[in-house]
Amino acid sequence: MTVSNDAGIVPAAAKATTGDTFHPDDGSVPRSRTGRLTLLALALGTFCIGTTEFASMGIIQLFAGSLGVDLATATHAITAYAIGVVMGAPILTIAAARLNRRTLLLLLIGVFVAGNILSALADSLAFFVAARFICGLPQGAYFGAGAVVASYVVGPGRSGQAFAIVMTGLTIATIIGSPLATFLGQSVGWRETYLCIATLGLVSFISLWLFVPRTSALDGASIAHELSGLRKGRVWLMMVVAALGISSIFAVYTFIAPFVTDLLLLRPEMIPPALAVFGVRMTVGNLYGGRLADRYPRLGITAGYGCTLLVLVLLALWGANPWVFFPAMFGVGATMMVAIPTIQVRLTALAPESATLMGAMNLASLNVANALGAWAGGLTIGAGLGLLSTVWAGFLLTSAGLVLFIVAMSADRRRSGG
Repeated sequence: MTVSNDAGIVPAAAKATTGDTFHPDDGSVPRSRTGRLTLLALALGTFCIGTTEFASMGIIQLFAGSLGVDLATATHAITAYAIGVVMGAPILTIAAARLNRRTLLLLLIGVFVAGNILSALADSLAFFVAARFICGLPQGAYFGAGAVVASYVVGPGRSGQAFAIVMTGLTIATIIGSPLATFLGQSVGWRETYLCIATLGLVSFISLWLFVPRTSALDGASIAHELSGLRKGRVWLMMVVAALGISSIFAVYTFIAPFVTDLLLLRPEMIPPALAVFGVRMTVGNLYGGRLADRYPRLGITAGYGCTLLVLVLLALWGANPWVFFPAMFGVGATMMVAIPTIQVRLTALAPESATLMGAMNLASLNVANALGAWAGGLTIGAGLGLLSTVWAGFLLTSAGLVLFIVAMSADRRRSGG
């Protein structure tokens, strides 16, 4: 597979084809009905992935009590999922470098289904942590392969929007999937939640089987070709910027259930609406961020991180008031999600020869952020600093990411003489 010279994740397959394949035009949505169904199938897969990732945060109190551990210890399961993503993104992407992207997507969803079934069967924290680790393994590679297929559908020059389309399933999961999974966990049990997610994963498998095109244009490349992107120091620097900056989302989102019940003193039934508010803002920010990434490849990160810091201060100081808490939760997600498509575009611009791996490593970075945010928040709570201390932990991490990005951009300008 080759890629174009622009900043997008655009394999050679993006060229116009004939027959039952796609004919991208100037819009972000393909003309053919088959192309639109391909995008929907990809988004359904990310919806499943997002649901299992974020549902764990909504039912953390349930599985913590069932497995006999406290809240801080229960965050180990969330961290294990994130570590699975971080490890699985490069390992699975590289191991499957030669596979057709369609075949790879199907294999990854199969692992996802197995991991969720194991999560439902866990009878100890150690078993549960291992199952969540398995669940996380396919996520990064799925997003990487999905971004390549989406770029094939939408055509050259729109890589930010292509990645945003793949991400849309994940953000919608925070609006619908995670709140419903939390409600299901409260109603019938957390184990049943993971079984239902596994069933939805099977539906995703069937959709990918039916609607992702069988074409050699989506064939992989050699391992050496895919690995070449990791030899570039600026790729690793961009991943650190992503991991630090986006961690504030998870320092807040991980503890949304105790925020609602213990900080705001609201009934547990208010947890799903709180999750939905957080999800709406992620979807809004993601869709806007996709367009911004294609037009202004630096602004998305500086504006996204900077605005997030302002909202975090508001949340940290006055978040115990519901009239502040819910708008601030909306603001944190909407502003932060603006940055994520830009991160993808920049990674692929730095290593266009490793498009699938860069998509996977972007998700790996986001899950390092997941682990960092959950760990930092758990650390401050464990130290007795109170629930809102998690917001300040996220503020410090995002500040570090923004400073590092500004320093890196300044160094690039000096290097180019601009």
